[in-house]
Amino acid sequence: MRYTQWRGILFFCFCLMISELEAQEGDLLLERRSSGIIKPDTSAEVEDISSVVGLTLEGLISRFGLPQSVYAVRGMETWQDDVVFTYEAGDFYIYKDRIWQIQIKAAYGIQIGDNLTSISWILGEGTQIYRDYFLIPLRGHSWPLMLRLNIDNVGLISAIFIYRPDF
Repeated sequence: MRYTQWRGILFFCFCLMISELEAQEGDLLLERRSSGIIKPDTSAEVEDISSVVGLTLEGLISRFGLPQSVYAVRGMETWQDDVVFTYEAGDFYIYKDRIWQIQIKAAYGIQIGDNLTSISWILGEGTQIYRDYFLIPLRGHSWPLMLRLNIDNVGLISAIFIYRPDF
């Protein structure tokens, strides 16, 4: 076979593989919408970013490498002070030697800039609705986790956090 024929066959196989992955992703999204609560992805292809919460510093650095930057966040009390490591994937809030909160641009099919109608499918049992944010429990983890969606004054998601409410 000539090179151009092989290239055409490889391109066709690649297109088939992409369409199958898109169909699987659509099935996952439909399953989440119908359940009314968010559960972590169990497929090997999709990493659940919430699994980072609880990692030690050593685990964080071995998984993501050295951070792009580091900054401090002051709380009202000294025990509320955090060191934050910034990566491409998001900001990782560390208390003592563990990640207790992450701020990310997208998770669970939601991203910064989405409007409230795009998140209505995840508002299930246990959701707490406040004036400028939503708290949604994340099921299926070793410890309690919450998804916090901050809402701006025009009804768009302005920040996404996943955190341990017991930390």
